[in-house]
Amino acid sequence: MAPVSRPQARSERTRAAILKAAEELFAERGFAASRLEDVAERVGIRRASIFYYFADKPALYDAVLANALGDLLARTSAALRARGSLAARIEAAVAAWVETLGTRPTLARLLLREAADGTPESPPALLRHTQPFVELVQRLVQESAGDPLLAAPPIDPIHLASTIVGATVFFVAAMPSLAPGRGFNPIDSRELASHKSEVLRITRRLLGITTPLPRIRKHPVVPRSKHASSKTRPHAH
Repeated sequence: MAPVSRPQARSERTRAAILKAAEELFAERGFAASRLEDVAERVGIRRASIFYYFADKPALYDAVLANALGDLLARTSAALRARGSLAARIEAAVAAWVETLGTRPTLARLLLREAADGTPESPPALLRHTQPFVELVQRLVQESAGDPLLAAPPIDPIHLASTIVGATVFFVAAMPSLAPGRGFNPIDSRELASHKSEVLRITRRLLGITTPLPRIRKHPVVPRSKHASSKTRPHAH
């Protein structure tokens, strides 16, 4: 592999910085209220420089979703593809989901905004980036035919997904503003560990898993950004 030149490395760092600043702003203010001027100011570049990397604001927003969801899907997909029983892999994927939002709270706010603004007639933009995960789950179900967990599923998959996803998104994105004055920090390592434990217990109850809860390797939780407002946004792509 050829070494990366200095200009190329600098260009990659700038692109990454633009994505990070844009993710924070879209999470804080929503798509419509976020300006490219503000993104440029946070990065320390001119507004015109953004167009070297992204055609326009919708293209930048789409790249932000692809970057953030790509990380999430990589971690949860790795858990589902690992060896072990179907129940163990599902639990590992749920743990990875909680840990990912704990280290990237901006993603929780983006998901909350996307879900609030999407309609059946105008689906949220994030669906374009979650299709690979949907296909992976479909393959997993086909390959696991005959597994006791699928023989008589105790709960509809939609209900299971909404319970798990909704609990953590709301915990990370909404609870700080709904519990003001209490110093509540959902991405504090103890708070997040407690939430993960509760979500795993709920998952096991909903799936009818009765075996002892396995010990799941813990990952250090390092916040990526400061808390942001969880107000929803009207936007059009």
